[in-house]
Amino acid sequence: MKSTIQEIIGQRYSCRSYLDEPIREMHRQSLKDFLETQQIGPLGTHARFELVAATQDDRQSLKGLGTYGFIKNPTGFIIGALEQGPKNLEDYGYLLEHAILAATDIGLGTCWLGGTFTKSRFAKKISLRDTETIPAVVATGYIVEKIGRDGQIRKYLSANRRLPKEQLFKIDTFGSPLTTEAAGAYAELLEMVRWAPSASNKQPWRIVRIGDTWHFYLQRTKGYGKGTLLFSVLRLADLQRVDMGIAMCHFELTARALGLNGHWANKDPQIKTPENTEYIVTWLNE
Repeated sequence: MKSTIQEIIGQRYSCRSYLDEPIREMHRQSLKDFLETQQIGPLGTHARFELVAATQDDRQSLKGLGTYGFIKNPTGFIIGALEQGPKNLEDYGYLLEHAILAATDIGLGTCWLGGTFTKSRFAKKISLRDTETIPAVVATGYIVEKIGRDGQIRKYLSANRRLPKEQLFKIDTFGSPLTTEAAGAYAELLEMVRWAPSASNKQPWRIVRIGDTWHFYLQRTKGYGKGTLLFSVLRLADLQRVDMGIAMCHFELTARALGLNGHWANKDPQIKTPENTEYIVTWLNE
């Protein structure tokens, strides 16, 4: 990557207005080469991704999504096909967010789009198999220049809407907020996690530090996502699990950039959790 991961995370935002021009060959090839490396998630699920040029019919097929009304002139889409598995949605979020950060690094804007894609035009473009699903796609293209300053304003406003670190990060138990001092070398890393995108900006990730281990939990938003009538009727993916993978991506990429190496493992500490909260995975320091 040309920039540091912290710089790239700071540059990325949900871009909703694009120049109506195709992605240049050098950028297209660079992103396609990167997508070929995104085949197995950190928790073992197989996936495959493709960058496709947007057509007018593709844009038309997105009109059923609530987010589409805010997306103008996407010139490309990143589509992923995901195999079934116990942690497949977390892997999908991780892999696709990594691709988004790679796209950001070469000057492309991006925007996550969650919806029902299994029987869509996007499924045909990636030749979706019976054993695969498409939990989300990503719109991409060149950012409209006049929106650049608006993008900065959007990030500033978004910062005010993000949950405070005391609510997201804990030490030993869910009742004890993790202080900056207790976070130590991980303080900057956790701020990069706090800036991770999530569906409807719900930020469902919670991280508990116990010794040198970091335990990731999904704290589900009441009335949103899995188990709600809307998601059942529309057959949407469990996007809050995808969000967990996005947070994992920000955590690991920043950790490695800072020399804080480790790996993912299933090490549930069996601590008492709040309502609607479930263990996902643990980062073990090396």
